[in-house]
Amino acid sequence: MSDARVTLYTRPGCHLCEAAREVVSRVCDDLGESFDEVDITTDDELEDRFGEDIPVTFVDGRQHDFWRVDEARLRAALGV
Repeated sequence: MSDARVTLYTRPGCHLCEAAREVVSRVCDDLGESFDEVDITTDDELEDRFGEDIPVTFVDGRQHDFWRVDEARLRAALGV
């Protein structure tokens, strides 16, 4: 099991996912946090759950954002 505080649910070829990945990566790098990225197309349950709402970001196991990641809001959620 990962100790990452942030999980980013994505799908290949998603331009919003690419933008979200850049923000999540930058924030996590700045704060010394790690993140996991999960491709929803590899799991039917995730595909059903998130569908077209991707990217979806979770922080500490709770849904934080979908479609776009607000950098300031993510930093606040991570305690900075």
